Amino acid sequence: MTKTYHVVGIGNALVDVLAHAGEDFLAEHGVEKGIMQLIDTERAVELYGRIGPAQEISGGSAANTIAGIAHLGGRTAYVGKVKDDQLGTIFAHDLRAQGADFATPMAPGADEGETGRCIILVTPDGERSMNTYLGLSERLSAADIDAAQIADAEWIYLEGYRFDGDESHAAFAKAIAAAKAAGGKVALTLSDPFCVDRHRDAFRRMIREDVDLLFANRAEMLSMYQTEVFDEALAQAAAEIELVACTDSADGAHILSGEGRWHAPAVATRVVDATGAGDLFAGAFLWGLTQGHDLESCGRMGCVAASEIISHIGARAEADLSALFRSHGLI
Repeated sequence: MTKTYHVVGIGNALVDVLAHAGEDFLAEHGVEKGIMQLIDTERAVELYGRIGPAQEISGGSAANTIAGIAHLGGRTAYVGKVKDDQLGTIFAHDLRAQGADFATPMAPGADEGETGRCIILVTPDGERSMNTYLGLSERLSAADIDAAQIADAEWIYLEGYRFDGDESHAAFAKAIAAAKAAGGKVALTLSDPFCVDRHRDAFRRMIREDVDLLFANRAEMLSMYQTEVFDEALAQAAAEIELVACTDSADGAHILSGEGRWHAPAVATRVVDATGAGDLFAGAFLWGLTQGHDLESCGRMGCVAASEIISHIGARAEADLSALFRSHGLI
């Protein structure tokens, strides 16, 4: 029986605030380059007041992935917590406009906290340094997980960043149980090497017991398996998980399943903003997988989508990804 959704994603519902900044700005304001740092309300207000002109675009890692799948025509839904405020309304509208279902109840205006936002500083080399105020997104709990919706998905996609919430582990456990009971599969993205450092033991348990597909980049993979040898980390992951998709910047991506291994080359482009490259790689890969494409083609689709995203500001596709796939002979 066909399920309603190809993929349901669960993650931090955030609005991205993107601004260009020089290396000197990062140093002056204590921003670590190329990683995600959690910040409080005071720090969020301070940084927002000091950055230059900015774009506000609905984001959040798993939400970007779900938007990418919806852009390709996949049937998707998203679970994430926002407040019934201006940014929350923007987030919900933008995601639904992509074609994704978003029905997580908004927190009423009287609740403390605000819709989360990520202040992303993009340096001239295209690298992004993320300063994340989680706001209401970190209050996602098991009560926000609709077990019937999860059961009606071929895949659920879990965002590693969401592990920073106090109740997130229970929310993930409920979603995993509902998915597995209905014959669904579980994909996890590690999100960030510092996120891995904070939650390595919990990630490892989930990977061994529940995960069918692991997304990561080179830095996250090395952090997870605590080695400096990339192939060793990949081998350890492949021994634990049915399917591994690991991106490697300009070297493309490595796909491993059982004894099989495939390499998908990166697609050359001018790097404007690396925000969302991994998110859209995952979205295109999952779309390809749910449409019955082989693993090598799924990896190549991911690299094409990542190339499109890094060619402009923001983590939502501006070009027609299906047309790009056709131009590369993938569909």
